[in-house]
Amino acid sequence: MPPPAGLLPWPSPSTTRLTTPTPTRPPPRTARVRPPPPPPPYTRVRLPPPPPPPTMPPPPRLEPAAPKPTAASTPFPPDTVSTASSSSTCLDCVHFGKCSGCTHEVDLDKPPVLQEVANFFKGHGVGDFTFSRGRLSQWRCRAKLAVRGTPENPLIGLYQEGTHVVTDIPECRAHHPSINAAVKLLRQGISELNIQPYDEDAGTRELRYVQMAVTMYNTSIPVDKRYEQGRVQVSLVWNSRDERSQNAEKLALLIEFLWRNGGPKGSVHLIHSIWANFQTSTSNIIFGHKWRHLKGERDLWEHYGGVDISLDPCSFGQANTLSFNSLLHKLNKYVPRGSTVVDMYSGAGVIGLSVAASRKCRSVKCVEINKQLKMSFEKSASRLPTNLGIASICYHCFAESCFI
Repeated sequence: MPPPAGLLPWPSPSTTRLTTPTPTRPPPRTARVRPPPPPPPYTRVRLPPPPPPPTMPPPPRLEPAAPKPTAASTPFPPDTVSTASSSSTCLDCVHFGKCSGCTHEVDLDKPPVLQEVANFFKGHGVGDFTFSRGRLSQWRCRAKLAVRGTPENPLIGLYQEGTHVVTDIPECRAHHPSINAAVKLLRQGISELNIQPYDEDAGTRELRYVQMAVTMYNTSIPVDKRYEQGRVQVSLVWNSRDERSQNAEKLALLIEFLWRNGGPKGSVHLIHSIWANFQTSTSNIIFGHKWRHLKGERDLWEHYGGVDISLDPCSFGQANTLSFNSLLHKLNKYVPRGSTVVDMYSGAGVIGLSVAASRKCRSVKCVEINKQLKMSFEKSASRLPTNLGIASICYHCFAESCFI
C-alpha cells in the first residue's frame, strides 16, 4: 500500500533493528544492587543475654547485745547460742555444703516447693492454703546423730551425702540450742572416759549413735520461756546385746557423767532423761529392740494440737515441733464434726487424738506397725477430756486392737 500523499515512503524492514535489543530495556532485577545506606551516627550491635546475677552473699552476722541473766532464765554454754539475726532468711551455717542435713542456704522463707504444694491443695479443693514459715533457725527439736572418730576427736553428726563419712556439726544452726549443748557435753564425756566411737567397717567398739529429743513441756515457767529452756531426752545407742555385756561398765560411767553435769544437780539443768538402746546389727538400722530407761523422767510429754502426748524414745516424732503444732490446729478445721477418722501410720496417735479432742468425732482409729507405741497412746488417751462423747478410740497394731 503506497503512503499517503505528501509523506515519505515507508522505511524498508531491517534485520538489524529486529535483532538488536532495545536500549531502553532495564537490566534484569536480580542484577540490580541496592547501594548500602549511609552509616548511622552509631553502630547497633546485638549483645548476648546478660549472665544471671550472682548469688548474693548472706547478710552480715549481727551481734545483738547479750541479754542480762535473770532468775527465770537458764543460760546455755556460750558457743551454743547463735549470734545471727533472728529475722534473717539465710541459714548462715558454717557446716553448710559439708553436712547433708540442709539443702537450701538462702531465702528460707520461700522454699522452692511452696508453689507446688499450693497447687496440690488447690487441686484438691483447698483454696485457702497458707504457709507459716515459723522459725528459720534453731527449729530442730529431734536429731539422730552418728558417733564416729576417736575418743580424742569424736565426730558427732550426719553422714555426707551418699557416703558413710560423718561430718561433725557442733554448731548446727538448725538444731535447738539445747541439742548443741548436750552434744558438747557428750563429746566431753567421750574424751574424758575414753569411750570408743563405733567402727562401722569392723562392727566393733562402743557408742554407735545418739538421739536427742527436746521437750518444752514445763508448766513451772512462763510460756514464752519454755522453748529456749527446753530439756533433752538423750538416747545412747550402745554396741552390745544388753546392759550386762562386757563393756556395760563404760556405759554406766558415761551415763553418770552426763547426769552429774547436765542433770538437775548440774550447773545447767539441760538433760530431761537418759535412755540406752542396745544394737549389735551391722545393718543401717539405727535402733535395736531393747530399750532401758536409766535416768530422769520416764515419760516425755508434749502439748500438740490441744492434747497432751507422751512420747517414748522409740516413738516417731516431728523435728519441727512448733510448725507441727501450728499445722495440727489448721488441719482440724477441715474435719467435719462427728466424723469417723482413721489415722494411718499414726505413731503414738498424735494426729488422731488431736482431731478427736477438737472435732468431737464419732470414732477414731489409729493404725501403727510398732507395737511398742501402744503404751504411749494409752497414756495420751487417758488425758483426753471425759466429755468428748466419742464412741470409741482404737489403737490397732495390725493383728491386735486395743479399745479404750
